[in-house]
Amino acid sequence: MIKKALLLALTATSIISCKSVERYNEEVTKKHSVVALKEDVAKAYFKLQQNHPRLYQYISKDELDYKFDSLQNTINEPLTSMELYLKLAPVVKTVGQGHISVIPPQKRRTKEERKANKNKKFDFFTSEFQYVDNHLILVRATNGDSLLVGSELISLNGETPQELIKDYNKNVASDGYNKTLFESFVGKRFQRYYARDKGFIDSLNVTYKLKDSVFNRKYNWIDKKAKKDSTKVDSLKISASPKRLTKVARKALRKKNKQKRKDRSKYGYIPQIKANTREMTFVGKDSVTAYMKIKGFTNGDYEAFYEESFKLLDSLQTKDLIIDLRDNGGGRIAEINDLYSYLAQEDFTFINESEVTTRTPILNMFMSNAKSPVSQGFAILFSPIIVAHNLLKTKKRDGKLYYKFRQSKVQSPHEQNYNGNVYVLINGNSFSASSILSTNLKATKRATLVGQETGGAYNGTVAGLFKPYKLPTSKIIINMGLMQVDAPYKVKPDGYGVTPDIEINTTLADLESGNDPVINWVLNSIEERK
Repeated sequence: MIKKALLLALTATSIISCKSVERYNEEVTKKHSVVALKEDVAKAYFKLQQNHPRLYQYISKDELDYKFDSLQNTINEPLTSMELYLKLAPVVKTVGQGHISVIPPQKRRTKEERKANKNKKFDFFTSEFQYVDNHLILVRATNGDSLLVGSELISLNGETPQELIKDYNKNVASDGYNKTLFESFVGKRFQRYYARDKGFIDSLNVTYKLKDSVFNRKYNWIDKKAKKDSTKVDSLKISASPKRLTKVARKALRKKNKQKRKDRSKYGYIPQIKANTREMTFVGKDSVTAYMKIKGFTNGDYEAFYEESFKLLDSLQTKDLIIDLRDNGGGRIAEINDLYSYLAQEDFTFINESEVTTRTPILNMFMSNAKSPVSQGFAILFSPIIVAHNLLKTKKRDGKLYYKFRQSKVQSPHEQNYNGNVYVLINGNSFSASSILSTNLKATKRATLVGQETGGAYNGTVAGLFKPYKLPTSKIIINMGLMQVDAPYKVKPDGYGVTPDIEINTTLADLESGNDPVINWVLNSIEERK
């Protein structure tokens, strides 16, 4: 009886889940009434006004009021959620805050559909592209596609990337009036925007061009554990039982695996692309120049990495250090503060206290209708602690609320700080935290910045904590930053990125030939100085 009841319960749950998916998919694909759509637009603007501390930094209230009113007036017939998104996103973009994102709802898949692809991969989504001079170039790939690195993507299921990127850029905002972000940002995240645009993809026909040759590649979902070749293995070897390890061997294996886990954390290993977030090597003539590539400030044990790296630089008495922040989209304030402490030569305040709209910004982040019930339940359960913590951290000054980070206190350089020459490589996809780090380095003249204006603003950005809000009818999500995060240094005019001391743009010819003019300039400069 118990087994029957359990089976019936599981069957009922499965049916309810399937029906729930069906209802949701019907809701996000059907035409919504004009009244409901206008209410969603009004709600979107209200939530931005309620939560965003610098909503009118780059556009006046009158101008933004007019744009939202005009949007309301254009809605005179029923629209689907995606149709509303295509109208709403360009309006939100005019706010000029790069951390605000507008995300259309995606059709959901049933449990069975998700399970069917659980152990499968779609290689196209693990590749990396760069958009230069109106060409989308493959710059990193796995498996067989690695032979196509340097080739241009010509079409996807009959559409050109130029057409798609033109549409995607209508919905992407940079900080302020910056222009360098657009080409870099959408090129770097092309697959993400393509998946958002098309939804779940069963297969994809892609055409590449390498020099004068054209290649057609069909992508499908394939087994992650599929063997690269089908060579038959001796059946006797298959049937043989594995050799039992000795106690000493097992202990050695555990030690080896433990060290592997530590190293992966230290370097920020990303299993999906089989690459590290942080790496340090030595380059140039005689390999004496340190080259630190940091793809992001988001994962792993950064403290262990920087401690190890700067100890090594000290022991080798390395005179020149290159820090590559190109295509670094940002991440943790704590990490960039830690890295800066190794570069600073005197006491410093890394960031200002952050302007917020409420005394309880952390609780505000959790209490969102786009958060899971578990997250909201967690926030409610621990709300007395969260509120007490927030009240201690926030204070009112000149009619505005400010949140005090640990990094907004005066700090001393790290005891292992580096005294040599520093070169920082930046481009339009150096955003958010990487821009804040670049601001500090440029303002204190601690580094020579080489490359292209950053996509993130010199004068800071609204980020720190994020609050997603799901519009009631269309299910579109507005995700917004809650804190103004900026360094103690400012420039005029406001709204532009950190400019390089030496401007060098990577061209299409550079990508196709594998040439890196930015690093080459730095290495030549070091040799000339010697």
